[in-house]
Amino acid sequence: MQSEPETRYDCSFLDDVVTDGRIAHTESVRAQYATDASPHEGRVPAAVVWPASSAEVAAVLKEANERGIPVTPRSGGSGLEGNAIPVAGGIVLSTAEIDHVEASPDDLQVTVGPGVVYDDLNEQLARHGLRFAPGISSGDVATIGGMVATNASGFNAVRYGETRDHVRRLEVVTADGRVIQCGRDVVKTSAGYSLKDLFIGSEGTLGVVTEVTLGLVGIPEHRRAALVTFPSRTDASAAVADAIGSALVPGAIEFMDEMAMRMINDYHDDVSLEERPTLLIELHANNSGIEEDLEFAKAICEDHGMCSWEAADEENLDDIWQARRDKYHATQSYREGMEIGHVGDVVVPISKYPEIVEEVSQAGEDLDLLTSCVGHAGDGNLHFTPLVDYDDEEMVERAHRLNERVVRKAIELGGSATGEHGIGIGKRQFMEQEHGEAIDLMRSLKETFDPNGILNPDKVLPDA
Repeated sequence: MQSEPETRYDCSFLDDVVTDGRIAHTESVRAQYATDASPHEGRVPAAVVWPASSAEVAAVLKEANERGIPVTPRSGGSGLEGNAIPVAGGIVLSTAEIDHVEASPDDLQVTVGPGVVYDDLNEQLARHGLRFAPGISSGDVATIGGMVATNASGFNAVRYGETRDHVRRLEVVTADGRVIQCGRDVVKTSAGYSLKDLFIGSEGTLGVVTEVTLGLVGIPEHRRAALVTFPSRTDASAAVADAIGSALVPGAIEFMDEMAMRMINDYHDDVSLEERPTLLIELHANNSGIEEDLEFAKAICEDHGMCSWEAADEENLDDIWQARRDKYHATQSYREGMEIGHVGDVVVPISKYPEIVEEVSQAGEDLDLLTSCVGHAGDGNLHFTPLVDYDDEEMVERAHRLNERVVRKAIELGGSATGEHGIGIGKRQFMEQEHGEAIDLMRSLKETFDPNGILNPDKVLPDA
């Protein structure tokens, strides 16, 4: 971890623009904000600040911009590509204190601060029979601001879409301290350029989000699910492509390979799942037609040679999903002395899903790395986690090569380097391959919104 020299940036001005002492200059506190949940190397910032309003965010950015001091926005710190690491030093600006919630159930909307935690928001919305639907695995720590920054999604995206599909309006503070409104509190508008869509997924490189209005959906009256095992990864992933191609609209379809199931069993003393390639299929409905959909899904799986079908009722659905959410922790603890080298995140056209699953498996074998896969298979998203000994530099390098090989293959198949984790530090190298000459336009946008380059520098765009 790199430590920033105390004299590089003078951040004493923060004491005049943020009230109640919500500023940290001491190294012990600053060091806590040097890293995020990713494996990327951290850097200790010169100061950490917790503004409580858009006006305070504006004051911080205005003064920092005039002084040329880098500012790294941060919310929950759960990013997996180094999105919130202050690689250029300077100031970490945490939006955790901006956590207001104003629900408008009649409009199926809620207006929130960026520091609101995803699971906490849905707990409040449940009393109205509503929810914000993307369904992310880190929902107990991830915030709405971070979800907007990376355009996050998760389990339920196959039915309900990603964060972008739910954002109605954004309040954003620009690098020079202006507070602007993007979008309206309505489902649709054709008025002018969609600036809000530029900020969504920009990872704080164009502005700092200080308020979000989200569209909501009703909590489904009925949920049904099944755990389905298959003889091979190819059979399981081909069943996914067939199911989506047949116009079945599931609430979620999760893929877990044999190694992932073994890790989950090892992690939970009270869980005993078949250690085969597995699909977790969940259906949502507000009528009895859900039973017919479940039978239709079963018939598709039978066509692809399923080994077993275990239906789950609503009483034990939460236990099954908790086991899936624990996959990250199960992987971390699977082999003593080894840790996750990457949390891979790619997305491909649904017809190419079997190919990318096989690519991960073959790369793991070729590079001699213990690698497991899970994925939000219904929308072509796949995650892979090679285990490494961080004291073994050659093994760590092999994990980097595995990640690069899989990401470049996904792009070749017409997919993307990231489905939901964002670019951050870790995937800047793939942006040229994915976007080509459009990178020049992205750089022009960055220069327009942030001419002094203070907002989350060295993220998203590759070096010119």
